[in-house]
Amino acid sequence: MEFLYEYGMFFAKTLTFVLAIAIIVALIASAGQKPRRKGSIEVTDVSEQLKQTKEDFLAQTLDKKELKKRQKEQKKQAPDKPQGKTFVIEFKGSLDAHEVAALREEVTVILNLADKSQDQVLLCLESGGGVVHGYGLAASQLQRLKDAEIPLTIAIDKVAASGGYMMACIADKIVAAPFAIVGSIGVIAQIPNFNKVLKKFDIDYEQITAGEYKRTLTLFGENTDKGREKFKQEIEQTHGLFKQFVATARPKVDIDKVATGEHWFAKQAFELALVDELATSDDLILRANQTTQVFKVQYKMKKAIAEKLGLGLSMSLENAFLKVIERFRFQ
Repeated sequence: MEFLYEYGMFFAKTLTFVLAIAIIVALIASAGQKPRRKGSIEVTDVSEQLKQTKEDFLAQTLDKKELKKRQKEQKKQAPDKPQGKTFVIEFKGSLDAHEVAALREEVTVILNLADKSQDQVLLCLESGGGVVHGYGLAASQLQRLKDAEIPLTIAIDKVAASGGYMMACIADKIVAAPFAIVGSIGVIAQIPNFNKVLKKFDIDYEQITAGEYKRTLTLFGENTDKGREKFKQEIEQTHGLFKQFVATARPKVDIDKVATGEHWFAKQAFELALVDELATSDDLILRANQTTQVFKVQYKMKKAIAEKLGLGLSMSLENAFLKVIERFRFQ
């Protein structure tokens, strides 16, 4: 047992040393590289994938005679020419909405290619919302499609709440899975205050501002009722803009009834006119594939060597940790 322990310690030290050297080498190599384009657009022919999946299934289920007969009939038939294109993009938004960087690239490409007379865009949206300015910019990117008169449908399979729902309102049509979460038309801000902790340890905190409301609430200073009232006014103002935005985009909605910060399942949201149809994004893609050529457009960021190495190391450590947990769980 002592030998195994010493061997394990030696192996751990050696592995740590090797990883440290590898990270240093990667950082040096990355620093020496010339600046490259940060990312690139990847296009997937979804229609071709669906066709190939169907053919593969039939090839495995039909007998040879039926399969040959089908192949002969297909050769005689003239292929259907799709009338237009459906561009499918995805937005899975985080709290800071940094995904808008990819969204703007995808929208720009589509604007350069789309024919408004026969093409359309399907956005698969998933977000619980986040910072106002981030989701405001994301909504503005979708507005570019509307301004170009390109039909836009937004599909919600899981959740589009708060800032996510603000994005959805840009669409000509909002489609949601029956139990997707929709709504949350409200604004929230939470700020911890450590002033009492600082006082307990006799620590002074100085904050100097120019302008009466440069800082209304603070993390470390002593907050005042006047500052709280001003902060609340700012929150109410933001909520008012949010309500106005939704009411303008979806005039059939009773805005006073839905702008309470509540969220609903899509079945309920349909009755409140927050969504227009109950279906999944898969349903919409299959439907679009009947008349158009469907393409998935995705902007992918290129990672530097150091980032790739860091991600790989992180995943390796995570997998090792999970394996240890599993061993202890089942022993």
